[in-house]
Amino acid sequence: MPKRCVATFEEMTSEEQKAVFDMIKTMKKALKVASGCEGFNFAWNEDKVAGQTVAHFHLHIVPRKKDDEGVYNYEPREFLYRPGTRAITPQQELKEIANIIKTTFSSDLVAIMNKNL
Repeated sequence: MPKRCVATFEEMTSEEQKAVFDMIKTMKKALKVASGCEGFNFAWNEDKVAGQTVAHFHLHIVPRKKDDEGVYNYEPREFLYRPGTRAITPQQELKEIANIIKTTFSSDLVAIMNKNL
């Protein structure tokens, strides 16, 4: 998400938008190393009707693997809103993944985060 608080993608400057897409490239590399994923889902919500619960732009990047528990067909009601429940990832596992991402690509991430984000 950008450092400057904006609610929507359009409210960002072109430089901020470019930095978001540059960050995506770096995060994809880091997430592949950290999770062994094979693909990704990307999403952001704009406005309350679309599920935006906080008034600032932020992008969700979801790493995906073959046969994972997520939804990956193209029916929007199933793709965007996964039915049922899922286990909460343990905090220790999340910390380990974050550490892998930070150490694997720290210089790329620092450079991107210092660009108007």
